Amino acid sequence: MLKGKCAVLGVTGSIAAYKIPNLARLLKKQGCDVEILMTPNACNFINPITFESLVGHKCLVDTFDRNFQYSVEHVALAKKADVVMIAPASANVIGKIASGIADDMLTTTVMASNCTKIISPAMNHNMFHNPIVQDNIEKLRKFGYQIVEPEQGMLANGDSGDGRMPEPEVLYEYILREIACEKDLAGKKVLVTAGATRESIDPVRFITNHSSGKMGIAVAKAAMLRGADVTLVAGHVEAKLPPFVRYVPVESAEDMFRAVTQLSDNMDIIVKAAAVADYTPLTTADSKLKKSDADMSIPLKRTKDILKSLGERKRDGQIICGFSMETDNVLENSSKKLVSKNCDMICANSLRTAGAGFGTDTNVITMITKSGAEELPLMSKEEAAHKILDKLLTL
Repeated sequence: MLKGKCAVLGVTGSIAAYKIPNLARLLKKQGCDVEILMTPNACNFINPITFESLVGHKCLVDTFDRNFQYSVEHVALAKKADVVMIAPASANVIGKIASGIADDMLTTTVMASNCTKIISPAMNHNMFHNPIVQDNIEKLRKFGYQIVEPEQGMLANGDSGDGRMPEPEVLYEYILREIACEKDLAGKKVLVTAGATRESIDPVRFITNHSSGKMGIAVAKAAMLRGADVTLVAGHVEAKLPPFVRYVPVESAEDMFRAVTQLSDNMDIIVKAAAVADYTPLTTADSKLKKSDADMSIPLKRTKDILKSLGERKRDGQIICGFSMETDNVLENSSKKLVSKNCDMICANSLRTAGAGFGTDTNVITMITKSGAEELPLMSKEEAAHKILDKLLTL
């Protein structure tokens, strides 16, 4: 995903430096070229050889190191970098950058860089809340730096507070958002639905389906990585929710109908990947229904058709994509749905196809538009999500 991209990681004098080798490993695993800059103080917490073994480059500390391959190292790295992240960022380095001081390899490189710069503060709770440090952080925000807010938790000195640097997986997502994809959806508002709705029978039982929400979550994350402002309306899901998206949790089909119709008018693209119940109990019991020796029947009523409602109120320029899970006559049934729901595209798949359907990490999708059908081969849901967005952009 990150092949051909370069991330420069700046490491300062903080105990949290021990987390950064894992961040470097995550980036390398995705094919990213990783360069490491360390302050002299950082070398007291972690040996540069650790990073050199992981990334395959010399770890730079000394601005005047004459054994390095570039003649003017900080300028060369600044040009090479697609993103610069300083993590952990000490109060000292934050203050220097905010004041325009460039007196070591890390700060001179940051000062010469034109790419996105991300700062992840890590320090004692009281130091983080010192008004001088807070003022320096606000100055960096004003200058366009991204700030990763520290987490609450146990700090190195045993205190508890909000000066702890997030885990490498969180920092990795910040970098991924910046450099993984071309921002061809920048300025677009995208609404995605995902997961299964649950229709209550009584306080204990409900009717649902086998949807894991993985496909809708993959679409939401792909749209976010491509620069969209994403809102995810999700029922029950069995996959990790994507970062940097607005999340609206819902339970029932009625909940999802209300949430989606309240949001839809402001959206440029709507992708309805949720598995919404077609029927719900006519009444919901206030108390647990007791079993008896006799058979039980539960009267059902139709739920509101969210996709049809969106099609009826679709504004000019708005793109609506629905999903169609079938077991028989996939193309025929899904093509009818395209017309009856007034959609721009239907993503159809079959439970009978190996690798497709509920709960899998892969899918086999046929994208149906008014101009025809395009069948995609078996691929991961993440890859399929990007193919779907590619197609929607052509519409």
